[in-house]
Amino acid sequence: MARIKLAYIGGGSTRAAGTMASFVWRGDWFAGSEVVLIDLDPDRLEIVATIARKMARARGLDLAIRTTTDRRAGLADCDAVLTSFRPGGFEARHLDESIPLKHGVIGQETQGPGGFFMALRSIHIMRDIVADMEAVCPNARLFNYTNPVNIVSEAVTHHTAIPTVSLCEGPIVSNREYVALVGLDPDRLDAVSIGLNHGSWSVRHLYDGQDVMPLVREGYERLRRDREAPREEMRLLELACRMDALPSSYFQYYYFADEILAEQLAKPTTRAQDIMAAVPDYWAHYREQAECDEPRLDPGRSRGGIHELELGIDVMDAVFNDRKAAWYVNVPNHGSIAEFPDDLVVETQGYVDRNGIVPLAMGRLPRHVVGLVKMLGEYQALTAAAAWEGTRSDAVRALASHPLVFSWRKAEAIYDQLAAAHAAYLPERLLR
Repeated sequence: MARIKLAYIGGGSTRAAGTMASFVWRGDWFAGSEVVLIDLDPDRLEIVATIARKMARARGLDLAIRTTTDRRAGLADCDAVLTSFRPGGFEARHLDESIPLKHGVIGQETQGPGGFFMALRSIHIMRDIVADMEAVCPNARLFNYTNPVNIVSEAVTHHTAIPTVSLCEGPIVSNREYVALVGLDPDRLDAVSIGLNHGSWSVRHLYDGQDVMPLVREGYERLRRDREAPREEMRLLELACRMDALPSSYFQYYYFADEILAEQLAKPTTRAQDIMAAVPDYWAHYREQAECDEPRLDPGRSRGGIHELELGIDVMDAVFNDRKAAWYVNVPNHGSIAEFPDDLVVETQGYVDRNGIVPLAMGRLPRHVVGLVKMLGEYQALTAAAAWEGTRSDAVRALASHPLVFSWRKAEAIYDQLAAAHAAYLPERLLR
């Protein structure tokens, strides 16, 4: 098994305990390895490290786990770098979600103006991370979970030779959820989705070898008679039935935009505020478990559940242990999806072994859904370029191209208000 040095940037985040639980669960794959947890908060770093060390000890694993707030020192001589951080915290996310609503635009973490400004903040930090990697671990691989993962990778892959992949469990989880919603067994589903991160559609969806969509339609019609069925789930099932494919759940913000905007305007809190209300309990739980001889995370009191960023660890295993496996990845297209440029980062399946990741040829998206995905792809490329080295004018043009905005005056007004709110996390060139 591979012996690696892994740096985890975001190792003191609310998801870090679950991520380390995932790594320890797969610890036999990386026996003798070292994990360096890197973050800004030394107290939270030590809580996560204590949980991880005790979990590893309980399983008899040979894993060295240490912490640092000095990013460059922590990155030195690493083989792999895992990034999952949120510049500005959930407070910044609240601004991303609330300010667009004042202009009649949906506020969301990875979509629309909210996702745009998270991309600007994340890429501003990622530039420095990449520079540090080039200086102290130039042969390392970057495994990114920092949102919006597609735009972050779009920026990084155009400006460094460091092998980079962004990851998201969405296509794996959401397709299984659709069949479970209509009472089918997810383990009997064979589905593949392609497109962009948070913007993919299934191009294969078989249940026991047969097209699952007739069964989804039957289930949807049955659930329509159930007045207690959650509205969000019904929207997504309706979209699947109308488009004859399983959508990423984020498409609801486009195909049901007016309905969701009205719901957000009526709701007294943003999603970020809901999460912030739960954060103290997350850390209380983590502190409690850090005191135990054998920590056990409670999925109801852990951000994201008890195992986090699992796909990233699976892909690391495939690379460093030469598994020769296919996984969902966000990488430059290189012919994987026929309608998209080779250098555009897409979400697809890739063949992973010790040589890295090769995107597999996946064909085309259905014509009736590909237009919106292409539009989001162009927005992705414009945003990545503006975030990495552009000006305020470049950034406003990129924001105006987003399908949820599509108004120069709205784009400029939202941009100026959010840029002022996030000025501490943005480069000066994006503020002038």
